[in-house]
Amino acid sequence: MIEFKNEPFSNFADPANKAKMVEAAALVKNELGQDYPLVINGERIFTEGKITSVNPGNLDQVVGNVGKADRTLAAKALYAALDSFDSWKTFTPAARAGCLFKAAAIMRRRKFELEAWLCYEAGKNWAEADADVAEAIDFMEFYGREALRLGGNQPVTVLPGEDNRLTYIPLGVGVVIAPWNFPLAILAGMTTAAVVAGNTVVLKPASTAPVIAYKFLEIMEEAGIPAGVINYLPGSGSEVGDFLVTHPKTRFISFTGSKDVGLRINELAARHQPGQIWLKRVVAEMGGKDGIVVDADASLEDAADGIVSSAFGFQGQKCSAGSRAIVHKDVYDKVVELVVERVRRLQVGPAEENFPAGPVIDGTAYKKILDYIEIGKQEGNLEAGGLKAEGNGYYIQPTVFSGIAPEARLAQEEIFGPVLAMIKAENFEHALEIFNNTEYGLTGSLYSNNRGHIERARSDMHCGNLYFNRKCTGALVGIHPFGGFNMSGTDSKAGGRDYLLLFSQAKAVSEKL
Repeated sequence: MIEFKNEPFSNFADPANKAKMVEAAALVKNELGQDYPLVINGERIFTEGKITSVNPGNLDQVVGNVGKADRTLAAKALYAALDSFDSWKTFTPAARAGCLFKAAAIMRRRKFELEAWLCYEAGKNWAEADADVAEAIDFMEFYGREALRLGGNQPVTVLPGEDNRLTYIPLGVGVVIAPWNFPLAILAGMTTAAVVAGNTVVLKPASTAPVIAYKFLEIMEEAGIPAGVINYLPGSGSEVGDFLVTHPKTRFISFTGSKDVGLRINELAARHQPGQIWLKRVVAEMGGKDGIVVDADASLEDAADGIVSSAFGFQGQKCSAGSRAIVHKDVYDKVVELVVERVRRLQVGPAEENFPAGPVIDGTAYKKILDYIEIGKQEGNLEAGGLKAEGNGYYIQPTVFSGIAPEARLAQEEIFGPVLAMIKAENFEHALEIFNNTEYGLTGSLYSNNRGHIERARSDMHCGNLYFNRKCTGALVGIHPFGGFNMSGTDSKAGGRDYLLLFSQAKAVSEKL
């Protein structure tokens, strides 16, 4: 077994990679509009009701029509997972990890094709799509190795006269509720972590990105995952999601999404149901209101680059997006100037054509973001953007507001769109106070050349992932275990050495000799 290494990103300045991406986009374009079934215990089930996935950058373009489950089919999927658990849990860690390694190899071969699907379905430009696929590969390679580590001998203190062993065993059947913003990477990570630990799952993809989830399932099947271990079940949250979360046979729920939905899942899962013999485990990642602090002696050009990349990468639709820039008053005006200069250079257009800024995901998000822009016009000074952008899709100009108060709605509420609030801090202490003054605690960044301030921030900036002199997005599997505090979730640390423990339970067995 070679040491884990992160999948390298594609350099699209290389003419060969650019040609491959153009070819993949053309290939995928010819496959748009197909019908996709549910997959329960390996059986393809076409339903009368459909979920239509539309390209958010071209509203006339249907990406695919996906089956829509009801409660009857949800129950069928859950019991298929329950039946499969009895056999899957007996597979050795090496056999389960082998499925992940093979799936990673398949995904690597199909990398550009999968990226094209992400461009059309999620509105990701080439670099964002490439990072999504690379992270999915990383998760499978990393979790496969983690399963081998946890499946080996675990250290316990020796007691003469006894044979003592600690092993990690799976939990049971889980429900994976995946997000639309990383519809391959996070979905793959959540799902494969659960199954490599020996569990079986019902996979409910986001309704705005279900086709890429189907492609993932096909890859897992090709890699040899047995029928029923992963059951593909698109459907509405209110009908299918609540049913699965509350079902007495559900052992755990793995969720990534909004704070409101995460709180509801946590509440529903905590209620004991008739016939339920365990406390359900909830693994939740629920968003953030992340900030970048710029100190008085920081490199301002670097800080401006990091702010713009963090705030507007994938249109700000990342839970790690730096939607607040908290800047020392001595350099505030200059940083605003540098940020606005960069933002005005961002061109908006179709993701498959690799524009720097693409569409937001759907009409609901589009309206919500535009409403927040109107709020921002009342709370601060509009420096850039502030309008819808041209195109037959959900396009919004990258928008910057200055003069935002720390308690303003733009500084407190998660917008999940291309809107940046720039906040002035009186001094470094004030900047830390502003940074910590939200209900979230996911990511943060500090640009500073003051070692004392850096060390103070190391302990006092309260977030799960903190970065110094770099952007606050772009966590790498194995290097930056990812998860946050407070209303950002359960600090599950995806891509870290603790993550598989969330899908396992420790069993100690002692034998007197």
